[in-house]
Amino acid sequence: MDASNFREMMGFSNGNDVMYEDDATDSSIPDIQKITKRNNILPIHGSQTTMNLNPLVLENIVQSTYYKNFLSEVTTFQQIVDEVYYNVSHLEPWERGTRRMQGVSGMCGGVRGVGAGGVISTAFCLLYKLFTLRLTRKQLVSMVNSTQSVYLRGMGFIYARYTQPPADLWSWLSPYLDDDEEIDPRSGGGDMMTIGQFSRTLFQKLDWYGTLFPRIPIPIQKDIDQKLRDYGRSYQNDREMNNTWTNDNERDHREDSRKRYREESDKRSQEPDKVEHRPTRCGHHRRHHHCIKHRNKCPTKAKKARLEKAADETEKNEQTV
Repeated sequence: MDASNFREMMGFSNGNDVMYEDDATDSSIPDIQKITKRNNILPIHGSQTTMNLNPLVLENIVQSTYYKNFLSEVTTFQQIVDEVYYNVSHLEPWERGTRRMQGVSGMCGGVRGVGAGGVISTAFCLLYKLFTLRLTRKQLVSMVNSTQSVYLRGMGFIYARYTQPPADLWSWLSPYLDDDEEIDPRSGGGDMMTIGQFSRTLFQKLDWYGTLFPRIPIPIQKDIDQKLRDYGRSYQNDREMNNTWTNDNERDHREDSRKRYREESDKRSQEPDKVEHRPTRCGHHRRHHHCIKHRNKCPTKAKKARLEKAADETEKNEQTV
């Protein structure tokens, strides 16, 4: 098999042909990720040309040297994957320290996503290039489930957030709410989160490091919020059940250990001849050597001390007489 055929089979070409189909009855694959020949073309929500990006962000993308001089020659999905793997280190729209807000005044001065711009990030240039290539379902599924780069996964989630119908967002993102793989989307680092937290952020926030996601219709947003609350309660209940099971096991283990220790102690006290022990320790001390109070005042030692004291006093009285 040559390289071009392999790339086409794995979904790394521009074609929409699918070499295999997922089993419709396979419950391990989310329904929206099941690939067939009929559904491999992804729907596009909103603008068919701008990817629903902020106009300032889009203008900086198409005018950037990186997009005009390099990405204009990129024609395959695999080339984009390689670029993400080697050159993407964050998911902000702007490179760190390049956003120029000084001198921006008037009504647009405090509006998020409106300003003097800056150096557009590699991640957002590649996102828009994926949009122009018309990413297929198979390719998007390979991104969100990638094991090569966590930033490739993050870009897949952001692409779905920008381009997929709002009614499909829950199906795309909810399977990853428990994903513990870590990602830091901030330029320069300092905002580490799990993929599950990252997915929840895409559900609940419009603001993304100075730009905006497309607004989700209110009925759909309310439905998503309710599902997140139900999911959170279910997750909390599962954790409480696991903690209860663990605590019960630990308590049973402690009780078994104490019972076994008491039985062994009783057996040793009933058969003292068969048990080797220090002659300086009494039977009570052998059973209660763990007690701090007993260490300070052993009954046998106290009795012995009283007898010795009484003997000393008797001796002194006799000498006095």
